[in-house]
Amino acid sequence: MRTLELLSELVTFPSVSATSNVEVSKWAEEQLVRLGFRTEWVEYEDRNGIRKACVSGQIGEQNGRGLAYFCHTDVVPVATWDHPASGPWELKQQDNRVYGRGSCDMKGSLACMLASVEAMGDQTLSSPLTIVCTADEEVGLQGARHLVGNSAIYKDIVARQSRGIIGEPTQLEVVHAHKGGRGIKISARGKAAHSSTNEGINANFAMIPFLSDMHKLCQEIDGNADWTDERFEPPTINLNLGINDHTHAVNITPGQSICTIYFRTMPNIDADGLVQRIKSAAIQHGLEFEMMFSGEPVFSDPNSQFIAELLQLSGTIESHTVSYGTDGSCFSDLDDLAVLGPGSIAQAHKDDEWISLDQLEKGEALFKSLIERWCV
Repeated sequence: MRTLELLSELVTFPSVSATSNVEVSKWAEEQLVRLGFRTEWVEYEDRNGIRKACVSGQIGEQNGRGLAYFCHTDVVPVATWDHPASGPWELKQQDNRVYGRGSCDMKGSLACMLASVEAMGDQTLSSPLTIVCTADEEVGLQGARHLVGNSAIYKDIVARQSRGIIGEPTQLEVVHAHKGGRGIKISARGKAAHSSTNEGINANFAMIPFLSDMHKLCQEIDGNADWTDERFEPPTINLNLGINDHTHAVNITPGQSICTIYFRTMPNIDADGLVQRIKSAAIQHGLEFEMMFSGEPVFSDPNSQFIAELLQLSGTIESHTVSYGTDGSCFSDLDDLAVLGPGSIAQAHKDDEWISLDQLEKGEALFKSLIERWCV
């Protein structure tokens, strides 16, 4: 299977988000050029000064809407690896599965798409096929944000309103919507000192009034119809609060206190209004406010012609929603956008991440059918 050969190469790149993905992006660019794509390279440095790259390619005549496929080349870290027969950076086949970091999320999907293009041979495409490979999806969608702001190919996708497919693992079922999110950091500043003296200023005490306000806010949200959307499971925003003073001994007065807040947005939720309430509470108590992450929900009309065609091509009965997020949160300029890819999200990020050979084979065939429907 050609998909398997490509995936074997892809998995060898240890493209963990904390490191550079430039080498795996060069590999992707080489494959695109080999297949006849005109390519574009968007490079940037992340907040730690590490080089990252998004690579895009487009092939076919510049007529009509065509198809845009989106994926990411970064993977989550490997703290431990449980598969006994191989390491995370070597694709290992066992029975009807292949194991390796990124095999499911989501290098397997990219391999399927590249193989499907290769299977088209020299067939001329009358409408453009675009393949977009981003960085840093796993750590706040930073690559997608740089792409949206700096890519001429992305601007072309928007101008022609290409049909968009996020190739994340859905077991090849059509996902017409997923949640977005907001991530916030609140900081209280004190003065660290030995707790036996009176020289310290305890930052945790400064944080307590704000935490009390957040507790009241959570109680207000819980069970309130204004903060639920029954089209999702769970139907709530899942507001999560974390607290850490980074103090490593009981006899140190904490010099800082950090509160993180994350909640998941849905189409009918006033996410920005909730952010403003949190910000106002922080300012009222003299705390620092930082917006760490903002992503919009993805929603395509489940009754649209686009979703109907996807259901027909994928052989599924109805589309559904999911609560995880994708790069699609940054692509709100596209009217028709869905998540559709091989593998299960339940297999992603695991210590023995895997994808079935059956899903890879069917993924290649499905992606080829999408190209034939919308680009030939």
